[in-house]
Amino acid sequence: MANLAQELSESLAGIVEKNGNGIVRVEARNGPPASGVVFSADGVIVTTSHAVECEDGIEVGLPDGSTVSATLTGHDQATDLAVLKVNASGLSALEWGELDRLKVGHLVVALARPGRTTRAALGIVGALGPEWRAPTGGKLDRYLQADVQMHPGYSGGALVDLNGKVLGLQSAGLMRRHSVAIPGSNVRRVVKSILEHGTVKRGFLGVGVYPVPLPEPLAKQVNQSHGALVLSVQPGSAADKAGLVQGDVLISLDGNAVGHPGELAALLDEEKVGREITAKVGRAGQLQELKITVGSRA
Repeated sequence: MANLAQELSESLAGIVEKNGNGIVRVEARNGPPASGVVFSADGVIVTTSHAVECEDGIEVGLPDGSTVSATLTGHDQATDLAVLKVNASGLSALEWGELDRLKVGHLVVALARPGRTTRAALGIVGALGPEWRAPTGGKLDRYLQADVQMHPGYSGGALVDLNGKVLGLQSAGLMRRHSVAIPGSNVRRVVKSILEHGTVKRGFLGVGVYPVPLPEPLAKQVNQSHGALVLSVQPGSAADKAGLVQGDVLISLDGNAVGHPGELAALLDEEKVGREITAKVGRAGQLQELKITVGSRA
């Protein structure tokens, strides 16, 4: 038993030592530094969006102890990801793994660099679910939460398995009082989009909305208590072209209920851009359907 414990201890120390070379410190806010992960050896760093409060004066602490300036390439608040670029040599990019064989109860290690040295915390996979929409509106391929204590500065660091592969990026900005890991598949997709376009495409209707209770007859008809009152329609936007007008109440979009602005934002992901979808609208107390071709915010 003692030998097994010693072997596991040595294995964990090896994982921390090896992968620690791909973890950096990110100083881009008024407060404690966060962490980041070396995405590619040419200087691409990925971290959490909420940890980057400024665009100028960003500094990154490297594993060799040096500190270099960084530029913000782009960020996506919906998935709480930001991409930085540094001019440095000798960086070690971490290897990303998949969640296919991951199970609740598997051991994982959280790696961070809020100071000059690598820090680590051991835990288990506490929750693993299907596709999940964060309160910020971003859609994550899986819901992944580890039973790891998130000390200050751990957000933006890596969650790795016992093979040393990164399962996701630890984020304290997607949920209140809970940290979740942004899956590697999401990270790779967002980084690719930001490097190519400077942003992540999102669906855009061109409306300003406010949550309102539905009239009782309409609420019973659609089996829904609230909708989103259209306060404004941007001229020439997708909503304007579809015939939405001020005073309409948006009830559902593509078969999904819309009760407040957050739900509307969550439904307008990049997959909807360019698609024609059906919107159910309350107008003068009557239910109507409109066809809308979703535009793009990017």
